[in-house]
Amino acid sequence: MLPGFLTKTSTTKSGKKVTHLQWWVTLVMALALAIGTWNPTGHHFIHYISNVKDIFSGFKPFGILIMLALWLLAIKSIFQSLGFFGAIITTIIIGAFIWGLQQYHIIDVTRFEQAGWASTIGIGLLIWFGLNASIIWKKLTGVYTTDAASEDM
Repeated sequence: MLPGFLTKTSTTKSGKKVTHLQWWVTLVMALALAIGTWNPTGHHFIHYISNVKDIFSGFKPFGILIMLALWLLAIKSIFQSLGFFGAIITTIIIGAFIWGLQQYHIIDVTRFEQAGWASTIGIGLLIWFGLNASIIWKKLTGVYTTDAASEDM
């Protein structure tokens, strides 16, 4: 069985039950995409496709297309829910958090491995926030998204 904080449910105004598991699942998926693409250990997708003699052999083209599709979905969700300036502000906030960790000597970004992990996890958090920004906005304001009216254009 899953712990209570993963399976906790809330009831929306319309009476629909919503589980909090979606937050954790999207966090794991976003971090898996970022860490799976590149990480300082060398066990990642970039290493997998760069160390082959024939990139179009076996399942490598399939893997490349899947990874490309996942990144296109992630980038689309980031810019659709946050917009360009929201993505920049989120990146700056994540960078400021990493800066704070550096200032308190929790991490040392002058070391390649720690800087690599900080940036990889930071990208994963940016993807996660992009996937969930509309849900967070709904919780704060009660509105998912608004479209510009034709007279506003």
